[in-house]
Amino acid sequence: MARKRRPTEPVMELLTAPVDGAESTLELEAGHAAAAELADTPWQLDAEPELQDEDESLHLPQSQPAIELSERPGLFPLRPPPIAETPPLPEQIVEAMLFVGGSPVTHATVVAVIRGLEVEQFREIIDGLARKYKQQNRPYGVEARADGYVLTVKARYRAVREKLFGGPRAVRLSQPGLDVLSLIAYKQPLTKAELDSLRGSDCGGVLRMLVRLGLVATGKRTEVPADSETGSGKEVVCYRTTPRFLETFGLSTMDDLPRLGDAS
Repeated sequence: MARKRRPTEPVMELLTAPVDGAESTLELEAGHAAAAELADTPWQLDAEPELQDEDESLHLPQSQPAIELSERPGLFPLRPPPIAETPPLPEQIVEAMLFVGGSPVTHATVVAVIRGLEVEQFREIIDGLARKYKQQNRPYGVEARADGYVLTVKARYRAVREKLFGGPRAVRLSQPGLDVLSLIAYKQPLTKAELDSLRGSDCGGVLRMLVRLGLVATGKRTEVPADSETGSGKEVVCYRTTPRFLETFGLSTMDDLPRLGDAS
């Protein structure tokens, strides 16, 4: 804040003297003289703190210490809270079994996974999946077989499957292969010993070829010896046809096989 030196006493007397009538001229001259003296008087200013530049006052410090998340555990959670897993629905389990493939899905196979599932509930799930696939225009659908349900590719998309896995034209069977496949188709399930007996020769190599082509799959069957006193049996490996066998030969079910009498 600025301070100024007080004027001398004569000047103060002139400044504080009453203004009246004829003395106005004298007072005017005294005012000029006081102004001249004040003009020649040096001013003394109290030092004020220098203001920072407006831009500089807005600048942040050059370096700020990094804030570790571990120091503020309540601010940012390091890991999302775990999501409680809900068990899959029966429809999802049945759909997964259809996608896995292999043997046709039946109520018996599903009950082994979903205990207490009634036959009507199983059929409702299958019908619901079939409707959903049709409404969504999926390239596959649920197809009923004599021994269960399978997922099959629609006819218009079978060319894609044949390019990947080979179609009917890619299957070239020898006469022994056709003979063994015919026996399995008409008399399945059959064990290797039964096939060897029916053909009169070893069928091991032919069976391995048919399994590799996906036309035949292995399963298990319980056999009870005739001389068994306890009535207990043992499981033996047997062979049966696959869904690809039906697709290869253009059959919907095994009932579409031509009736040729005794296949033996």
